[in-house]
Amino acid sequence: MSQPIQFADPNFKLAVVQELMYNQDLLPRFTLREYAAEQGFTYDGGSVEAVPEALAYFEALEVPAGLAEKVTEIEMDGGNEIYLEIAPNWDGEDGTFDVDEFADVAHFPNLTSMTLLYTGNEEALKTLRARGIEADWL
Repeated sequence: MSQPIQFADPNFKLAVVQELMYNQDLLPRFTLREYAAEQGFTYDGGSVEAVPEALAYFEALEVPAGLAEKVTEIEMDGGNEIYLEIAPNWDGEDGTFDVDEFADVAHFPNLTSMTLLYTGNEEALKTLRARGIEADWL
């Protein structure tokens, strides 16, 4: 098994995991309901807040470096499964999952396209585009 990727930005990691786990089925699928039952905790399914146990799960999840080449696009959307598994009623209206740091793109040589949750950070778009990544806001 290859070494895990060390991510600088936890929300960038979540965007990558969305692609690998839910879009490509290359990582074991996480389901909050099942995880809560296994771990013996409850959560408020009506809350827009992130469930701490779900965040901790993804924080601890190792993404093997060997999967990095499989990531060619990242599409961040408020309706992505990963966000709804972490914060079941999240509406995408706040910055909970915004990416602030883009150093992690260096791990993904085949990444050519990114759609980002809107933060207004035009510098981020310029940085990504300078790396040859087609980047835009959702």
